Amino acid sequence: MSFIQNNSLLILNVRPGEMMESQSGIQMHNPKIFGRLENNGCKKDIAFIVIHPTSNFMAHYLFEPFNKRNLALLGLNTRYMGNDTMLLMERAIQDLGAGVKYLREQNYEKIILVGNSGGGALVAMYQEQAENLTIKTTPDNLTIDLENGDLPKADGIVLLCAPPGRAFTLTDWIDPSIPNEQDLFSRDPAIDMYNTDNGPKYQTEWLLNYRKVQRDRNDRLTDWVMSRLDEMDQSVATDQAFIIHRTMADPRFLDLSLDPNDREPGTIWGDPKQINYAANNIGRFTTLRSFLSQWSMRLSRANGPKCLSNTTVPVLNINFTADKCVFPSQIEMWSKACGDRCTDYSLKGAEHYPHHTPNKIDELSDVIAEWTEEI
Repeated sequence: MSFIQNNSLLILNVRPGEMMESQSGIQMHNPKIFGRLENNGCKKDIAFIVIHPTSNFMAHYLFEPFNKRNLALLGLNTRYMGNDTMLLMERAIQDLGAGVKYLREQNYEKIILVGNSGGGALVAMYQEQAENLTIKTTPDNLTIDLENGDLPKADGIVLLCAPPGRAFTLTDWIDPSIPNEQDLFSRDPAIDMYNTDNGPKYQTEWLLNYRKVQRDRNDRLTDWVMSRLDEMDQSVATDQAFIIHRTMADPRFLDLSLDPNDREPGTIWGDPKQINYAANNIGRFTTLRSFLSQWSMRLSRANGPKCLSNTTVPVLNINFTADKCVFPSQIEMWSKACGDRCTDYSLKGAEHYPHHTPNKIDELSDVIAEWTEEI
């Protein structure tokens, strides 16, 4: 592995993927991932990597407080930064491995993976495979050339307001009231959470059926994707893009009695009904292979708590108690998955994006630093 570091900018070479993961010819033929490493004057015994499958964490809010505490931090981006249309989680863990390998070569004794939000399932999946590599293909049997040397083991995991996985998130948020996948505005009012005849407050029986129909929709999409892949002439095309309409319909957005915490109604992006119909939202644009890897409840390997249960490292699981999109029952899934290895902490009043509450970021940084001293 070769690399370039210029001040805090880090550029790492990674192996090409199995398909065109970027419209950039340069990136496709000579792929690189980018990160920001702040380690001047920091302790050399420990380093942290904060990561997400698609978000740009080179300006993460932990950089300044970590620097004040002399903690080295690498904000690492995968090759799918800003582009979950083509995301393969099996390739994203290889990108994370390039960052871990680089820090090992810089002689850091301990490396801690920080999975923020959707990064939680990524770091859990990474550590599972680093401890016992079993993945050789994507869910649809596309070969992934993962080797043991690609995934050096980390020494601990920090989870920051992390949902259990992208497939869980899509299934919890997907609108089950759309009878026609091709028609944005088709609607069955009986199972429409935005139909005020249904709630809020949502009744238990209605809600149980709602959750079932959400999972049914995810399963139908999985079945359709698999059938399309079977039908395709692989000599002509190996993948296909498609759209998933209406993916912002979790009753917890409006009914605060469900999975209660300190949140206010709505979502971190604004009015949920408007976002539900918006042109761009979670899972809106995807491909057959990418859907199976990240969004399919049945086939995605990125089931964070399940992956975490197959690891041996200590875990710090931090709940942001005013979070509008990651809820207490999801935080608890992580705790149950790792048992006695898990340290739980609640960051009171913190929202999913705590940028406007610097005191919460300082508290969070202190908690991480103190936990790190103890492990």
